This record gives sequence, structure tokens and C-alpha cells, in this order.
Amino acid sequence: MPDRGGGPHGPRTRAGRPSRRARTLLMTLGVLAVLAMAFVMFAGFWTDWLWYRSVHYSSVFTTTLWTKLGLFFVFGLLMAVAVGINVYLAHRLRPPLSAMSLEQQSLDRYRMGIAPYKKWVLLAVCALVGLIAGASASSQWRTWLLWTNSTPFGTTDPQFHVDVSFYAFDLPWFRFLLSFGFAAVVLSLLAAALVHYLYGGLRITSPGGRATAAATGHLSVLLGLFVTLKAVAYWLDRYSLAVKSGNLKSGDWTGLRYVDANAYLPAKTILFAIAIICALLFFATLWRRTWSLPLIGFGLMVLSAILIGGLYPAIVQKFQVQPNEAAKEQPYIQKNIDSTRQAYGIAGTEVSDYAGTNPADDKDRAQLRADADTTASIRLLDPNVVSPTFQQLQKVRGYYAFPSTLDVDRYKVDGKEQDTVLGLRELNLAGIPQHSWINDHFKYTHGYGLVAAKGTTATEGGETTGGEPVFTESDLPTTGALGKYEQRIYYGEETKQWSIVGDKTTPEIDYNTDDDGEKSYTYTGKSGVGLKNPVTRAAYAVTFGDPQIFYSGAVGDDSRILYNRTPKERVEAVAPWLTIDGDSYPAVVDGHVVWIVDAYTTSNGYPYSSRTTLGDTTADSLTDGQRAVLAQQNQVNYIRNSVKATVDAFTGDVKLYQWDDKDPVLKTWMKAFPHTVQPKSSISTDLLAHLRYPQDLFKVQRQLLTRYHVTKASTFYSGSEVWQVPNDPAAKTGKAVPPYYLSLRMPGQNAQAFSLTTTYTLNRRDNLGAFMAANADATSADYGKIRLLKLPSNTQVYGPQQVQSQFNSDPAVAEKIKLLSGGGGSTVEYGNLLTIPLDGGLLYVEPVYLRGAGTNYPLLKKVLVWYGGRVEFEDTLGQALNAVFGTADGGTTPPPETGGGSGTQPPPSNATVAQALADAQTAYDASQKALKAGDWAAYGQAQKDLAAALQRAQEAEKQAEKTG
Repeated sequence: MPDRGGGPHGPRTRAGRPSRRARTLLMTLGVLAVLAMAFVMFAGFWTDWLWYRSVHYSSVFTTTLWTKLGLFFVFGLLMAVAVGINVYLAHRLRPPLSAMSLEQQSLDRYRMGIAPYKKWVLLAVCALVGLIAGASASSQWRTWLLWTNSTPFGTTDPQFHVDVSFYAFDLPWFRFLLSFGFAAVVLSLLAAALVHYLYGGLRITSPGGRATAAATGHLSVLLGLFVTLKAVAYWLDRYSLAVKSGNLKSGDWTGLRYVDANAYLPAKTILFAIAIICALLFFATLWRRTWSLPLIGFGLMVLSAILIGGLYPAIVQKFQVQPNEAAKEQPYIQKNIDSTRQAYGIAGTEVSDYAGTNPADDKDRAQLRADADTTASIRLLDPNVVSPTFQQLQKVRGYYAFPSTLDVDRYKVDGKEQDTVLGLRELNLAGIPQHSWINDHFKYTHGYGLVAAKGTTATEGGETTGGEPVFTESDLPTTGALGKYEQRIYYGEETKQWSIVGDKTTPEIDYNTDDDGEKSYTYTGKSGVGLKNPVTRAAYAVTFGDPQIFYSGAVGDDSRILYNRTPKERVEAVAPWLTIDGDSYPAVVDGHVVWIVDAYTTSNGYPYSSRTTLGDTTADSLTDGQRAVLAQQNQVNYIRNSVKATVDAFTGDVKLYQWDDKDPVLKTWMKAFPHTVQPKSSISTDLLAHLRYPQDLFKVQRQLLTRYHVTKASTFYSGSEVWQVPNDPAAKTGKAVPPYYLSLRMPGQNAQAFSLTTTYTLNRRDNLGAFMAANADATSADYGKIRLLKLPSNTQVYGPQQVQSQFNSDPAVAEKIKLLSGGGGSTVEYGNLLTIPLDGGLLYVEPVYLRGAGTNYPLLKKVLVWYGGRVEFEDTLGQALNAVFGTADGGTTPPPETGGGSGTQPPPSNATVAQALADAQTAYDASQKALKAGDWAAYGQAQKDLAAALQRAQEAEKQAEKTG
């Protein structure tokens, strides 16, 4: 036939098949594509192995890898074999097709189409279900390791009296096996039914019997296995009631309730027995060859599940529990309280009553003033505010930066331990003068030095000078109280770019100062992965998507690539079974800067312990992406700070220390990953001095203590003593106030202790409910001890939000704030509002910063103090304390006549000012009255009147100055 295409066929032959050359090209391209995909997979595996080997945790990589592979192949093979055997049996048990019905004739073409490929179809189906099952099983590697290395808790649950390890380690694995069994039986049942139907064992429309005897026996056995698994599920459900979450009038909680123990528990036992009988009836079809009895049994089981498992518990709840819920639930609430307090480490919380009001009028106010100095080292330098100040005064070069939130630690200054605010001068790639591949990855590779300042003071000066941090470690290279240490920072919270170091032909920029000029450096540490091998370079080029790593001449034989450089991601990588605290902090330890990272072991299977969501519980006004907790398991009901980890800022070395040597979860993981966690005795004295109580654990515990400070079930049920964590009054974000580190002497203690503190307010009220402090000094025998000062609920003790409102609405304070900010674009910023128990009352201290229009960084200018309803606003903390306690130069002055206000006021310059200030006081009094009454409309109007009165006073004062 003529060629209708009008042109050549190209590489095709006349028969329409590709030519040999085209086939060779296609095969070559296919092989290259497969090789490229294989190398990409190899690159990921190879670079991971090299990294783990470089940090000396290769056993973590191999243990995890082999566990995943083992689970993948074992359970994938089990699923494939289960489905394959049942497909084979269904095909083997097919009936002869001598008498063909219309239904079978329509299926004949499918049988004929499959016949030549039966083995391949069977293998393909088995491979597919095996791959899916294997992938699902490999994700259970943590569950498998916990089960195989289970360590007893030594504590039993109050219902079944089984060790807690059964719920934490065994039950999750049994649940997985059960779900796998269900999946295998269901898939086998569907595959067998399909084959039986295809080959005539099952008939839908044909006259006569619907199934052959062989098909009936085969499918009945599978249904019997399914019902047997359901019986096992009913039995495990009994234990699952101990870790079941639910709702009670008093809130969410976990564990058995009255209806569970008296209705669901016996119902599950009865259903277990019925399911066993039903399964035996299905197995009996192998001899009886009839569906009648199994179907009757199955119907009975379904009906029983509805009546016994659903209707009966509902009747018990409606007619027995609800009429007298408090009495019925009391024993189970008590179990929940006891277990929750134990699981979260708050069982030893020391609760004491605290008046919270100012002492009697005859109290020696000079003594109060003296006690204010000894009760706490009041930290005025707010680490959440002064980062821009550190940045401006100490970053030295644009390619350095400090974190947005600095850290608080303790260092000896002049022989005395001092609360210190500090931060590392880390590399800031955004500030590099000129970006290039060499500059970004070879030249600018590290930060330099730690900068520290006293937390309790600032430089002296007036409103235009002073207020800067008093640095105890500063400049570049840094000098000060910390002595000599390795100052180069290759690993840090802001160091997220990979770098190539170590080759002398491409030296790094060490630091650059006006006096010394630019200094060069070549990394001498052993961190990172060597790039001498071209295969390794190619693997990293693929992994990072940067081909220059492979062919650049800047990469020499001595080059090493550094990556995974933030402390939290390094600890998470070497210990993937830990939950990482959101705030890692630096410290100078034994001549090195190390990052200290707190890590937690968690469980979601502690019986009767209420659950919490870590991401929500640990969030506050300072939480951002960098400070968020890294949780392997977001919802937990057991947590321990069982590991303290360090990351060397120069070498990147990661060390894990066993901090809680009684934690069974940690012991289990240590058996799974031996030789990865060092004993507590390996912690050096220098390191121990800088360990502290972790913030995220404290935030979890404070959230639980809003309800679980109550130890009596009746009070817990009534909800009359529920507290809440107040919002941060300074941040105005509507988020929880963060806890504050503070050296503090609690009532009953003889000396100050480095502590982590927070406040509670009453439920749906701003009045103070309690003050909480945990001993954060790791060298103390009381480390981790939680103390709660519980205020009487029938008194009107001001909470943080109310005190902040008093600060904002005080006429004299408002006037001074306006004068301080002026009209030149300066802004006033409030620091952390610290709460300090003092001689039965409460002292509130808040630093006030001024961010000048010309400087654009905050300087400490004023201090607000509140005590006993009195507000003072002075240049220094000492002056403010003198004023609020009515003392000066060791003498005393009488307290103000009113409980509020701000002390004595200077006489007004004229009658207009006097009248304006009188109007301001009237508006203030009206606002406070409206605030107590909850009349927010009146409160808003009073605030407007107050602002207008202060504006009139300011204008009158300026006019008086002009005319005077």
C-alpha cells in the first residue's frame, strides 16, 4: 500500500517497530534514569551514614535502619504470604466448569485473559500488599523497640493491678499486631472471595446454591479468624479503658469512670465470650457445610454489641450516674488525680497558704525595704527586650547577630554569683557584605564569642544617657569575667547554612575589628564529613542540590562539610526517641562554649493520667518557630526530663547524660540504644553549675497544676479551685505569660535559690490565685522541688494584669511616660513584670525601656514598683523601693493615705494643672471602680476621661513654663 504519511517514518521500520538504534537509545536512557534514581537514593543513605559516623552515633543509624528493614520485610512477607496462600487456595478449590451458566459465561473472557498471566498477577498482588504492609510496619519501629526492651515501672494501675509498663510498652504493640491481623484477614477474605466468584465457587445470579462446599469452608475459616481477632480486640479493650480519654464535668481526663468499671468492663468480657463462641461456629462449617449457625451467631454478636456494649452503659449513665454523679465518680476521680500527679512529676508539690496582702500598718517599713533586697535578686534586664541593645552595642560587624530572645544563667562576678543575661554572637548570613558561593559557604562560616551582662542593673545616667547593660563579657575577641575559652561558634541556633571548612587554600574570615583588621582562620576541629572522596562529594552535591560541591576547585582533600548545625536538630538526630525542649542555651564550660539542651522521655500510655498536648501547653508569648518544642509524640500523659544534652559550639560534639536514673522509659531506650547515654556521674562540676530546670517541662506542669493542685476528688469535681495561667500583660498578644528565671527566697527558706517562677489567676478572673516556683539550681538538693503559694480565693489580691492596669492608669506614671517618650518618635517598652512574695504581701517590679528615635534600641530608663496597692515610678530600682516602702537614707516616711496612687505629688504650677490632675484622679478612681464591677463600658469611658485630663495637665504645664 502507498505511504499516506507523505514523508519518512524516521527511526521506525516498515513494520512500525522502532529501529535497533532507537531501541538502543531508549534502553540507554532508561538505564541512565534508573541509575540516576538509584544514585539519588544512595546519596541520601550515604550522607546520613557519614553524618552519624562523624558525630560518633553510627549505632543509632544502624539500629534504626535494621529495625525498620526488619519490620518491613517480616510484616510485608507475612501479608504477602497470607494473601497469596488464600488466593492460591481459592484457585485450587475452584469447581469444574462443565455446566456453564450465563453468569459464568460472562466471566469466561476474564478467566481466559488472566490465564496466561496467573502467576504474574498473583506475584504482583502479593508484592503490592506486601509493600504497603511493610511500609506501615516499618513506621512502628519505636513501638517495637519499646516492647522488646520493656522495663517495669514498679507501679501498677489501680483497676487491673498490672504494671504500668504493660500500658506504656506492651499494649501499643499488641494493638498494632491486632490491626495488622485484621488487615491481613480482610484482604485475604476479599481476594479469596473474588477468586471464588471468578472461577464459580461463588454465584450471585445463577440458580441453585450460592457457594460451593469448598468455598463455604474456605471463607468461613477466614470469617472465623476475623471474629477471633474481634474477640481479642474485646479483651484488649478492657485494658484500654484505663488509658481512654473522655470528658467529665470538671474537664477532660483519662481512665475508667463509674460507667466504664460497672457497665463497659463486664460488657467487654461478655462480648469476648460471645465472639469466641461465634468464631467456633464459623470454624464448624468445615464439617457442617452450612452458613445457618455461624450467621445466627454473628447476628447474636452484633445484637449483643448494640445492647450490651452500647445501650446498657447508656442506661447506667442515665439512671445511676447522672442523679448522683459526684458520689459515683469520686473513687475514679481520685485515681485520676493520683496518677496524673505521679505521671507529670507534680506529686511532691508543696502547697502552702499565703495571705498575699500587705502586712499590718505597724510593720517596720524599713525592715520591709531590707527584706526586698534579700528576698530576690530582682532582674531588671529583660532577655526578651534587650537583644537589639546587644545587637547595637556588641555585634561589631553586620554579619554577626544575637538571638531575638537572650538567655538567663548564673556566673560568678567579683566572687559573687550573679544572674546573668547572655547571648552568642552568631553568624548572620544576611549581613554578609557581598554574597557569592565562596563567601556564603567558605569564607563566612562561624560566629565569635559570648556576650554577657549583669541581670540586676544597668549603667547610670539621666533620661538621655545611661540605661545600657553592664557587660561582664564583651568586645571582639571577648574579654571579661569568663576567662579564656574557645570563642569560635560553628554550631548555634541561627547557624542553619552548610559550610565547607578545613582547607588551607581557602581560609575563613575569623573576625574583623577596627584595631586588628581582618583575621583569617582554618578550622582545626574534627567535626563534619571529609570531602576527599569524589563519590562523597557527588553524594553531597545531590543531597544539597548544588553541583559546585562536586566540581569546584575550592573543595580540597582536607575540606570538611558542616551541616545539621543547630543544637536541637543535632540532639534530635542522635536521639530520635527524645522530645527536645524549645529553649537551648549556651554556657562556658571547661574552656568551651557548649549548648545545653534539655530532653524529655514521654509516653501516651500511663493509666488514669490525663493527657496534654505539648505544642499547646508549652506555647506562650515568646514561643516562635525557633523556641517551639520538638515533640516526637505531641499528645502525652507522662513526661520526665530524663536527659541533659550538650552540643559543643566549636566541635559540634553531642553528649547525652542520664539525668533521671529512675525513669523506666529512659532505661528502655538505653537498652534499645546501648552506649549512647552517659551516666549522670559523667557530668562535670563546671557543667552541673549551669544546668537548670527546663522551661517546657515547667510549663506543662504549671498547666496541669491549674486543676491538679487539688488532691481531694470532691473539690476537683466541683471545679471551685480551678486556676488559669494569665496572659502576658506586657506583650498584649493574648498569649500566656512566660515563666521567668529569678534568684528568689521563698517563704520558709533561708537563702535565695535560682528558680523558675510563674503566677496563676483565679478562673475567669484577673485576681491572683497562686504563685509557683520550682528550684532550678541543679547543684541544690531541692532541685526540681515545686512550691505553690496559694492565696485565699475570697480576697481581692491583684494579679499581673490588674497591676499592669494600675501602672498604665496611674496619673503620675502616665504623665512621666509622656514626658519620657516626648514627641521625637521615641517609644516606651515594658519589660517582664516580675512577681515576688515579700513578707506576706506581693511585690511587683517592671523595668521600663526607652527606644530613642536616634538609637532605635531599648535602654533601661525607669522602674515601676507596686506593693500593697501603691505604685512608684523611679529612675532606679533602689529609688522605687525606697519610695514604695516610704524609706529614704535609712529613715522612714509615712505611707500614703490611700491604698492606690503613686505617693506624694509635687505641688501644681498653677490652678489649671491642679484641676486637671484632680480630674485625672477622679477618672482613675472611676476606672478602678468600674474594673472591680466588671463594667467595661464605664471603664472605657473613664480611661478616655483620664487621658483627656492628663493631656490638659501637660498642655497647662507647658504654657506655665512659657509664661514663667
